[in-house]
Amino acid sequence: MNIIKDERMKERLRELAAEFLNRESTRSALLTVTNIEISQDRKRVTILLSVLPHDKEHGAVDFANRHRSEFIEYIKKHSKMHLLPHVTFAVDLGEHNRQRITELLETK
Repeated sequence: MNIIKDERMKERLRELAAEFLNRESTRSALLTVTNIEISQDRKRVTILLSVLPHDKEHGAVDFANRHRSEFIEYIKKHSKMHLLPHVTFAVDLGEHNRQRITELLETK
């Protein structure tokens, strides 16, 4: 696996996902693209999101996954990627846990 190529792909997908979600969202929650996970064969990508407020996480991820085909079209239109991966959106549990630890430490 080419690490440099993967990093470029991650960064470009992060930019495109952020632009797309900013453009398409209803603004009822703040969606932030926190990380991109790429499978070893580069055929699957998981875009990890942080959602505020936390009670809107499920709805925000459902929204993003429902608009997956529009996002693929957005990628085609705004990038030079030839082989497009299967995209899935998910909540970034690592970021969620980090925020919770920070909250707990601040209450002491």
